[in-house]
Formats: sequence, C-alpha cells, structure tokens
Amino acid sequence: MTIKPDIQGLLIYLTMAGYLLVLLTAVKLPKIAKVFFAGSFVLSLAGLIYRWTVVRHLPMQNMFEVFLFLGFCTWPIHMLSQKILNRSDSVLMAVDATLGLIVLFPAGFIFNHQPQFLPPALQYWLFGPHVAAYMLAYIFLAKAAVFAAGGLILPSCSERFANTTADSGYRLVAVGFPLLTLGLFLGSIWGKYAWGDWWGWDPKELWSLVCWLVYAIYLHARYAWSKRYAVHHLLNIVGLFCIIITLLWVNLSKIFPGLHNYAS
Repeated sequence: MTIKPDIQGLLIYLTMAGYLLVLLTAVKLPKIAKVFFAGSFVLSLAGLIYRWTVVRHLPMQNMFEVFLFLGFCTWPIHMLSQKILNRSDSVLMAVDATLGLIVLFPAGFIFNHQPQFLPPALQYWLFGPHVAAYMLAYIFLAKAAVFAAGGLILPSCSERFANTTADSGYRLVAVGFPLLTLGLFLGSIWGKYAWGDWWGWDPKELWSLVCWLVYAIYLHARYAWSKRYAVHHLLNIVGLFCIIITLLWVNLSKIFPGLHNYAS
C-alpha cells in the first residue's frame, strides 16, 4: 500500500473522503449527502483533468487511470440510475458512494501513478470509446450485482422485495449489456486495425466474451424463468466475478500473458 503525496493523490483522497461523508449522512441527512456527492464529483473531475494534463493523453491507459475514471463515473451513473430505477432514496445513494470508495481505493493506495508512454496500439481514436463503454458497463453491472446480493442474502423478505431486487437488477443489466456489447464490438474493430485481426483469442478478449455470454444467458433466463429470482441473482453475481477476472486478474496475473498486458 502506497500513499501518493502529491496533487493527484490529494484529489483522490478528498474525493474518497467525500464519498465516505455521503455514506455516513445518506440515511439521516440525505439532502446534505447529495451536496457531498456532487462535491465529490467535482473533485473527481479535477483529478481526471489533472491526470490528463500530466500524461498528455486520454487517461485510460493503465489500471491506475482506469480506476480513476471509474471513480469519476460514480456520481453521473448514480444520477442516471435514479431515472433508470425510478427511485431516489438513501439506500441507493449509500450503495453508489460505497462503490465509489471501492473503485478509488486501488487508484489511491495500490497502483503506481507514474506517467507512462502510450503504446502505438493505443494511439487510435477507438481507444477512448472502447474503454469508456466497458467501464460504464462494468459500473452498471456491478450495481446490478449489489441488488442481486441483496436478493440472495435476504430471501425471506416479502414477494414485493424479491420482485424489486430482481427488477432493479434487470433494469441495470438492460443498460449495461448494450454498453458491454459496444465495448466488445469496438474492441474487435480496433483489434483489426492494431493487430491485423478481428479476434485473436487473447486472454482479455476471451474473458470479455465470457462476460458477455454470462449476461446474455442472464437475459435469456429473465424471460424464460421470470419468477426464478435466485437464478437471476446468481447469474448477476457470476457476471460480476467474471468482470473482476477480466479487469484485474487477466491484467495483473502472469497466468494470462497477452496483447493487453500493457494495462498492468
């Protein structure tokens, strides 16, 4: 664990402090929590812009920058989620603030933030849209897994609660899955440009396909077995597990050497 004693680190830690304040005030002081959440977004935006000025390219190259971007996306996706789920409550705000803390922790304390040279493979206009589509999808799908976990952990609650958790998870997957598909599609086009082939069975590509298939199966199960809530929840959690492998293990583990290891 490494502390970052510079401007970049300060902006990350202030943003995390803001998310923590949201978490602490969401239930009893929701109006104040909303102010803290908006303030945290401003700080995260400042951190992203600062990183952009330092590296002089779109800050989505490595794991530090990816988690920095995820932290920036927390508040905008929270606002979108309120529309998607047709709800605005303290629980949703607390969940999103917690996710913000989780995704910023690796950026603040684990990954190296020294500027790196942008490899030729990343010097293409699809770099930003491809990564952004995946990162946005991952956040929506992670939120769906939170509702799924709630549905599995509290199975003895009312039928209304079971239906609400299942429906919330579905609504979030319905947004995240097209973004996941877009990321896969753009990555295929980019692969053709960068490496000469639409698909190379690289470990990252393989696990990205596994993620896509899991959520495709989930959507099928949602329609085929509409009341099998436990199945829906389990598939959502399996999907999140596959996302974690795709995002972290494939990039960081020596078990999966491949073309995408520049992100480690």
